[in-house]
Amino acid sequence: MESNTLSEFKSSKELREKLTALGFAKTFDEGEIILNENAYIKAIPIVTKGSIKVMRTDEDGREILLYYIKPGESCIMSFLGGIHHDTSKVKAIAEEDSEILFIPIDKVGLLIKDYPEWLDFIFRLYHKRFEELLEVVNAVAFKKMDERLLNLLQKKGELTGSKVLSVTHEQLANELGTARVVVSRLLKHMEDQGLVKLGRNKVALL
Repeated sequence: MESNTLSEFKSSKELREKLTALGFAKTFDEGEIILNENAYIKAIPIVTKGSIKVMRTDEDGREILLYYIKPGESCIMSFLGGIHHDTSKVKAIAEEDSEILFIPIDKVGLLIKDYPEWLDFIFRLYHKRFEELLEVVNAVAFKKMDERLLNLLQKKGELTGSKVLSVTHEQLANELGTARVVVSRLLKHMEDQGLVKLGRNKVALL
């Protein structure tokens, strides 16, 4: 992997080269699980291409989307779990074909000590993820399901740069923490309103 792909650290060529030297790159296909819940975290992921969705599962097996990780970003949950030698509390899945640079957890302390830009990156990431988690709490507590569904579709469109989304009703239901039949009913209502056009495993934003 070329070090210039780490655009988040463009102000520090030395740090980019250090991350590239310490890390190892892996590619993942759309839908592939990158990290499972309760797995030990051995490396910190930095997305260099594609996007990752981070999910949380409750005791009954229901899931909900917490946030997306875009190119140049990492998962703060991995930082915290890895540093404290704890297991993962979330599941990470490739939203699209993706490439990730993994930094071994035993190198993270060295980076914090030697590169202030790395520590700044962690703090900015923590702040962003905290705000996104507050949005999830706010949406679950105060927003209606149709509004949450439309927001999710719009986020997916922004991530992929396309208004035609390849996604099933089941996937949308899992990410929203609701039943498939609820999502199907809401999508049909949104189609009647002219907000979307439905196809086989596709949703087009109008």
